[in-house]
Order: sequence, then structure tokens, then C-alpha cells
Amino acid sequence: MSAPLSAWPWEILGNFKYMLYGPFLARILYTRYQDDTIRNSNWCLHIIILCLLRGFMYQAWTSYTSMLFLTRNRVIIKKGVDFKQIDKEWHWDNFILLQAIVAALGLSMFSDPETLGVWNNKGIIVVLMLHVTISEPLYYNIHKCFHENKYLFTHYHAVHHSSPVPQVYTAGHATFLEHLLLTIVIGIPIIGSFVLGYGSLSLIYGYVLIFDTLRCLGHSNVEIIPHQIFDKIPLLRYIVYTPTYHSLHHVEMGTNYCLFMPLFDALGNTLNSKSRDMHKKISLDSGKNSRVPDFVFLAHVVDMSSAMHAPFVTRSVSSMPYYTRIHLKPFLPISFLAMLIMWAKSKTFLNSFYYLRNRLHQTWIVPRFGFQYFLPFAAEGINKQIEEAILRADRLGVKVISLAALNKNESLNGGGTLFVNKHPNLKVRVVHGNTLTAAAILHEIPEDVTEVFLTGATSKLGRAIALYLCRKNVRVLMLTLSTERFRKIQKEASADTQKYLVHVTKYQAAQNCRTWIIGKWITSRQQSFAPSGAKFYQFVVPAIHGSRRDCSYGTLAAMKLPEEVEGLGACEYTMERGVVHACHAGGVVHYLEGWTHHEVGAIDIDRIDIVWKAALKHGLKPISSIRKIVY
Repeated sequence: MSAPLSAWPWEILGNFKYMLYGPFLARILYTRYQDDTIRNSNWCLHIIILCLLRGFMYQAWTSYTSMLFLTRNRVIIKKGVDFKQIDKEWHWDNFILLQAIVAALGLSMFSDPETLGVWNNKGIIVVLMLHVTISEPLYYNIHKCFHENKYLFTHYHAVHHSSPVPQVYTAGHATFLEHLLLTIVIGIPIIGSFVLGYGSLSLIYGYVLIFDTLRCLGHSNVEIIPHQIFDKIPLLRYIVYTPTYHSLHHVEMGTNYCLFMPLFDALGNTLNSKSRDMHKKISLDSGKNSRVPDFVFLAHVVDMSSAMHAPFVTRSVSSMPYYTRIHLKPFLPISFLAMLIMWAKSKTFLNSFYYLRNRLHQTWIVPRFGFQYFLPFAAEGINKQIEEAILRADRLGVKVISLAALNKNESLNGGGTLFVNKHPNLKVRVVHGNTLTAAAILHEIPEDVTEVFLTGATSKLGRAIALYLCRKNVRVLMLTLSTERFRKIQKEASADTQKYLVHVTKYQAAQNCRTWIIGKWITSRQQSFAPSGAKFYQFVVPAIHGSRRDCSYGTLAAMKLPEEVEGLGACEYTMERGVVHACHAGGVVHYLEGWTHHEVGAIDIDRIDIVWKAALKHGLKPISSIRKIVY
């Protein structure tokens, strides 16, 4: 059994806990439209507003600290936040609900907020005095007790310290008992000022939001306070803590217990002697480049909706596979505005990272959306963005940069050949990763298949798949309207395998073929020509939507990263956790193998099996993509 008051009373409700805000809303609505004489009902309105402001503040801080393109050089603990930590902290906002309930009970004893003043100078002085003389020492002693008492730490406070990387949401990740005590700490100055007759609305809003701001600051894991301010005003280092100060507490837990004021650690002889030097070092290092990545995956934004899947938008959403979420629809205009700003001003930026065998892997984003790749006048600008990213990676000393999706479009830059030919002395290896993509598709097709239908047959991947299969004596029905392009591919096959490549121009030609490989978008009507029980494999971007309940559909080719991955906390588009697109995995394999050639342009058929075996050797696992359509 868990220790008393360690679990949250509404834990069993999961996300339905937000229904507990229902009585607040019901009372507000009833008062407004039915009976405006209910005593103190206006407190409910202010409590709801304050809860929304608190939630927004924590989200804003989380978004800022997750913007690695702004904060990467100021990060204190340079580890990634993995899925395990994100799941632990999923209900970080339990304390807001708890304090809303307590506030509703406590504030109802006082007069209606409409009778209070908006501002009271004496109230500000009183709340500061109560905070410094009661809240700060009370929290310090409670916190110290939770650490020094083995039972209390093991059964209560260890939950908070189970997060290896302090984050803004970590501030809320604690047991019910701890937040009850924290509610007392935050409540004393507010209740005290009201008892003394100096309460005001601005005092409540101001104190609570400043309290939250400082909590967010301490757990942000990003040092934003310059060390020079403490050099000029030495006393200030005892008045307010820094993110470095509190991060040290999470590393060396016997020190730095204070709430916000290191003065109490100094008085209690628990101030970590490294605090000042470490803060100065991190502050000075913020002007230097952080660790150089070993591998970079160069991606781009898909569309307006998926743009909100970035870790710095909503951490919880990005930790799950992407799908269109109804509650994010109202924010599409903001996404559209961001697209315009990125189109006009932005450069390639850092989105996420993880470690594999102590090597840093990063994902950079070209600030362009999928539709822009099909605008003729945008091609030059996109290639310039990609080229600058490659040259930057080369200057930094990145070993391999892998081009994602449309960044390696054949019609855009010849699958990367444009950059390699233009810059023949590149030290960074440019990789499109499509060799492993082809391998992943081909090795998912059952060995007993004797005939396949292939769309997008003349594309880079289509060509490779067709030539590989004909070597295996598999008959390939290649759908293309260009006889010339078909003949060109057929000539690449050996004389005894050319017969297995068959040119077709209509979907009806595949009515008896049960294996369809889709490299070009097809409609529901075109899918209807497949026989019942057909399997659709695909490498088209974006993936087709299955319309046949009697058929099976595959997603884009993907591989699961090795188990040694650390700090991975974001899903790659629609991929499951820990799974990446095969072209991403292809770049990883290229780096792990230490290959020194560029993988650009046409796919080398002879290397398909070599790359596949190398991927398996390094612990990457194939993901079966075929599944039935479920309505």
C-alpha cells in the first residue's frame, strides 16, 4: 500500500479530473443567469481565471525552455527529457486543482471580491513580510525534513526527485501531502493579509503568479540570470535563487533547500559551495557554442496542424504520435502566422535531440511547410536553406547530415547531388537515407510474392524497388505513362531479368495483383481496382488514406531506434515512440558504420542488403507497418 496522503484523491479519474472544475463553472453560470444573490459566488470566477493564468504561465515557461534554438547554450543539465519522465509528469497540474478547491473553501470566509479594492500598498508590504518571515523558513524546514527523514523521502519526496532532468513541469510533480503543505506555504501570506484587513484582488493575483514564476524559474534547467548582476549587487544572491542554484539541489540533494531565498540555506549551513562558481560558468558559457552534434537529421514542417506537434509548442502532444487534435484547431491561425514569419525571416533551427551511445543526434528544421516545396518560385529559397544548413554542419564538424522527405526531392536538388557537386570538399557526409527506406519496404514483402504492382515507378525509390525485385524474379507491373522512362529503367536490369519488368498505364491492369507498392498518391477509386485481401505498401509523402476495409495498409517505412537511446521525448510525426522514418534511420546507420561516401542521387541497388544488415547489426529494428483499416 502507498503511504498515507501520497496519492492524489482524483488519480483514478485520469484526464477526467478536469470535470472537478465543473462546480466552479456551474456556480458562476447559475449566479449570472439565475440568482445573483448567492454569497461570494464571484470568488469562483476569480479562482477559475487564476487557474487559467497559472496553467498558461507554466505552459509559456515550458515552451520557452524547450526552444532549443534559443536556450541550447544556457541549458544546465544537458540531458534530454525522455518519454518516461514526460509520462511521470503528465498530471503536473494536480496542484492547481488542489489549490483551487482550498481557495474556494478559504476565501469564502471573506467578503465578496467586488467589495475589495484592486490595490492596497500596505497589503503588498504585509504579504512580503509574511512571506519572508513565515513562508520561506517554513518551506525550508519542511523541505529539509523531507530529505533528512528516510521514511518521508522514500514515500513522498522521492517522487519529485525521480525526474532526472528538472523541468518546469517537475515543479508540480510531487505527492498530495507535499502540495498540501505547499498550499499552506503559499496561503499564509494571502490569508494573513486578509485577516489584517489589507487584502486586495491584485495581491492574490500578483502573489500567486510571482510565486509560480519563481517556481518555474528554479525548475527551468535554463540559466537566464546573468552572473554580473550578483557581482554588482552581492546581497542579491541571498535574496533570490537561480535555475543553477536549484538544479544543484537536484544533483546534490543535501544542499540548497530554500524556497526562493538562499539566505535560509546560508543560515542553515546547507548552501552548496559550488552554487556561485557554477552559475558564473554557465552564464559565461552561454555565449559559446554548445556541444557539436555527431549526426543531424534535416527535416521540414509538414502542414499547419502538424506544426503544433513541435516539443516547444506542447510537450505532451509531441510525445505522442501526431494526429489532428480537435482542441488545437482554434490555434491554426497562429500556426498560419508562424508560417508567414518563418517564410520571411527564419533560418534552419534546432528542434530536438537525443543521445545514442553517448553521441549527440539532433533534428534541425528547415522553416518551410510541405506545400511550399511544390511552388516553383520557392525552390531556390528552399535549396538555399538546405545548402546553408549543410555548410553550417560542415563548419561545426558534424559527421553526417541526413535529408528528410521533401528536402531530398529529386526535382528540387537531385536527391542531394546539387549540394555535393557544388561543394566537392565537404567533410560532412550528405545522406538521403533512401537506401534503407527501400530495404525496409522490400524486406517487409513476403518472400513468396511473385507479382507486385508499383506506382511512382520511375521515382528514385520506385526505380530501386523495381530493379531489386526483378533480380529476385518477381514480376513488377510498373505504372507509368512514360514509355521512355520505363525503357530507361528496364535497360538497367540484366538481360535475363528484364522480362520481369512490365509496363502498364492503367490501374485496371493490377486487378488480380494482391501486393501494391504505392509511391504516388492514389484516390479511393484507384484503390478500388485492387482485389480483396490486397496489401498496400507505400513510400508516398504524405501517406495515402486507406479506403478499403477488406485490404491491409502500411504506413511509411520506419525503424525502431536501438534500446540505448537516451533523452528521446518527442515522436517523429506519426511514428510511434522510439520509431523514426527509415531515411532518418538510414542516416544513423551511415554514421554508426563510419562510411565516408555521400549517399545522394540514385540508389545503389547493390547496397540495399548491405545497409539493411548494417541496420540490424546496430540494433535498429524493422517495424511492421501493415494493418487493417478500422472504422
